[in-house]
Amino acid sequence: MKAQIKLFRIWGIQIGLHYSWLLIALLVTLSLAGQFQATNPQWGANVVWVIAILTALLFFAAIVLHELSHAAIAKARGLPVKSITLFALGGVAQIEKEASDPKTEFWMGIVGPITSALIGGICLALAVLIGWDPTARHQSPQLAMLVWLGIINIALAVFNMVPGFPLDGGRVLRAIVWWITGNAERATRIAATTGQAIAFVFIIVGLFRFFSGAGFGGLWLTFIGWFLLDAARSSYAQTEILKHLRGVRVRDVMTHNWPAIESGTNLQSFVDEYLLRSGHRNFAVQENGRVIGLITPHEVKDIERDHWQQMTVREAMRPLDRLHSIKPTTPVAEALEAMGREDVNQLVVLSNSHLDGIVSRGNILRLLQTRAELGQ
Repeated sequence: MKAQIKLFRIWGIQIGLHYSWLLIALLVTLSLAGQFQATNPQWGANVVWVIAILTALLFFAAIVLHELSHAAIAKARGLPVKSITLFALGGVAQIEKEASDPKTEFWMGIVGPITSALIGGICLALAVLIGWDPTARHQSPQLAMLVWLGIINIALAVFNMVPGFPLDGGRVLRAIVWWITGNAERATRIAATTGQAIAFVFIIVGLFRFFSGAGFGGLWLTFIGWFLLDAARSSYAQTEILKHLRGVRVRDVMTHNWPAIESGTNLQSFVDEYLLRSGHRNFAVQENGRVIGLITPHEVKDIERDHWQQMTVREAMRPLDRLHSIKPTTPVAEALEAMGREDVNQLVVLSNSHLDGIVSRGNILRLLQTRAELGQ
């Protein structure tokens, strides 16, 4: 889940928005405006819309705080956090490594719901301090905003504690099972299976409510269930992939032979005679018999087509010292994790600054396909 709209940084963590957030922000604002207008008809239209927009913004700020709490625990336990992205169903912190022990997993999971519950409790406490009366028919704009934020954040905390992976409650369940069994893979499998079962319940209940006249509310629950089902299945699949890659090193799957191109080759000629004819995507760039860099279609696309005729491969390539590299003895699972973290499809394999090979997602996929065909 990557951010298409980048906002700002906190503690070195990039905060951003996925495009789907724009839709949900609009729906939340419209819903709040309708609710405030229905319950407080004495408010003017301007007041209704100002409070609705402000409440929606504070709600999303609370989600950012929820995700920042996960990030804080992760960073405190030595796990790097790259970004936080708000999307249609909330927020996600991109933590670049999995927890290495059940204690870290437990606190990373439970701190989010605790944060949301604290935010909700503070909002309701402030509402009480300024005179909130639950029996009153009408409320001031400030009270209505605080009460809504209090209730929704407590509801968010409760929802996130549903024991279905990858919800926070599912991570807590995974941590507990991991602690009891000492087996992280088994714990993930149990938590993901529980998550799938809960997702099916959400989908069925949502469809039942929709056909019973609940309208959009039923479809929304079904949509959440579908999202959880997809996420739980992905988590389960990831666990199975890592299990099949256990014991495999980068040197076992990397490409030892790769097509090479001389550094002085014209870029247009390289595209016409090599890229388009051979179907190869990775080319080592050589100079005086020594590999100095790598060039792929990605580097070519970054250059305007009109400039290809005037440039050489050396000018377009990525030098070895600027490439994401890995050692031959690195576990393949770590290489796959690095590709995801750096958003690249291949890594160069270096030993003492010498190019030993190239490992790509394709290499790993072929290994998995072969093992699957042989029932391994």
